[in-house]
Amino acid sequence: MPSVNDMTTTITPLGPGRFSRIIRQLGIDTQYVLLGFPLGIITLVLCVTGFSVGLGLAVTVVGFPILFVTVLQARGFATLERARIGPVLRTRLPHPYYKKAEPRAGFWRRTFVPLTDGQSWLDLLHGTFRVIPSTISFAFVITWWAGTLGGLTTVLWDWSIPRPPDNKDLPELLGIGSGAELRVLFYTGIGLVFALTLVPVVRGAALFEAWAARAMLSGVAELRERVAEAERGRDRARAQTSAAVSAEASALRRLERDIHDGPQQRLVRLAMDLGRADLQFDHDPAAARATVAEALSQTRETLEELRALSRGIAPPILVDRGLRAALTALAGRSLVPVDLELPATEERLAANVETTAYFVVAEALTNVAKHSHASECKVTLARSAYGMLVTVEDDGVGGASLAKGHGLNGLADRVRASGGELTVTSPLDAGTKLVAILPI
Repeated sequence: MPSVNDMTTTITPLGPGRFSRIIRQLGIDTQYVLLGFPLGIITLVLCVTGFSVGLGLAVTVVGFPILFVTVLQARGFATLERARIGPVLRTRLPHPYYKKAEPRAGFWRRTFVPLTDGQSWLDLLHGTFRVIPSTISFAFVITWWAGTLGGLTTVLWDWSIPRPPDNKDLPELLGIGSGAELRVLFYTGIGLVFALTLVPVVRGAALFEAWAARAMLSGVAELRERVAEAERGRDRARAQTSAAVSAEASALRRLERDIHDGPQQRLVRLAMDLGRADLQFDHDPAAARATVAEALSQTRETLEELRALSRGIAPPILVDRGLRAALTALAGRSLVPVDLELPATEERLAANVETTAYFVVAEALTNVAKHSHASECKVTLARSAYGMLVTVEDDGVGGASLAKGHGLNGLADRVRASGGELTVTSPLDAGTKLVAILPI
């Protein structure tokens, strides 16, 4: 068990940067509360008056334009309040959605549309009742600032207050002594208590008023924004799932086609050759040996094709030695000269990221060799703020596309399935640039 001498306590000093931030926030909170009180009185008078007059005259034609003007002015005060709340809560409040009339709508249509908007009535409700939290916050802030400034400056103004001989100050009434020095010391101590609690009290009062306003002015908008973000996340997840299924189906179809066109045909021929050699052994051993030799050649070629196909499924070098070694080997096998630019430090990434990056480069180099007629190609891997950036450029004839039916469409599905994005720039006779952004 460690002794008391072995235990150390770390005290974080209040540095000048942190102190300046506290003072700046104190000023922001104070002006917010002090300005909020008169604004609360103004909005109370205007909103209550406009709503009462407009509702009273609603039986006539005049009442609806008055309600329209009242709702619009409440909306203006609400916009001002959202701007004022931001520095207090240290966040930007979303601007709510307001119903709007069509551009060619008539006068009465423009008048009635704002009256059917729920957020407009919440703005009017805030303009009517905001004076309650504003008054409470204003009372606390004024009291604490007055106590702080008045108490700490007692020594400067105490002498100027006339006191009759029989007038007793608070220290004497409390029975703790008498005299000017003791009186100044007593009131300075009270000011010090107010000063030490000024920051949390003012901060609490400002947050109380700001939260009350935020609930009515941005609560619905924030809820809608969260719902919209959840829906966007759901759509992204569905798009990634669909892309993964499409990429998997495309890869399986291509693998099936490659096996059917390559190894399967060779194996059929190998079986036929071996059957012919079996028949030739009895009456023509020389021909049988030639057939077996040809079958061995077919076997080696089939093994080479199977190895090439296995590299397309799960290249062992990628798993064992990483993306850098796999891309170097890929560039070495390319029919078009490849200039590789890889990160200086070799750091293993997530398996799905490395696999996707490898297949992006592999598919791109295959397309370059088959269709681009390029003389050289450049492959670049780089980290960015968005993730891993995989770029493949060539100086070929261009014309590549991500449209459905093109070979790159399946590659785009694979990239989207991993949460990334693939773009292709390929003007005619100006080369092709393929860029994949993969999240890491």
